[in-house]
Amino acid sequence: MNGFVVHSPASLGRETRGIFRRQALETLEALEASGGASPLLVDLSATRIVDSAGLGVLVLLQRRAAEVRRSVHLYGASEELRFLLVMTRLDDRFVFVDTL
Repeated sequence: MNGFVVHSPASLGRETRGIFRRQALETLEALEASGGASPLLVDLSATRIVDSAGLGVLVLLQRRAAEVRRSVHLYGASEELRFLLVMTRLDDRFVFVDTL
């Protein structure tokens, strides 16, 4: 899988959203500077909990990526997160991948 990777914490929520958002946006900036059309890859394989604040960060990241014509690929998303994205009608904003 081509692309730059940002690793999500075990709990993506109110306490961790700031650090994750900063890391993800820095990775997106580096990806944009590199040229090419690689996606931004978010590694969620170690993430067990995503609350509304964490979901908000993922949506913000997807919007910023769309502004620079990049897609956001989610690796290792749990069934609970996939269900949450479907229920909030956000699942079509992301690409779910099985390999890094």
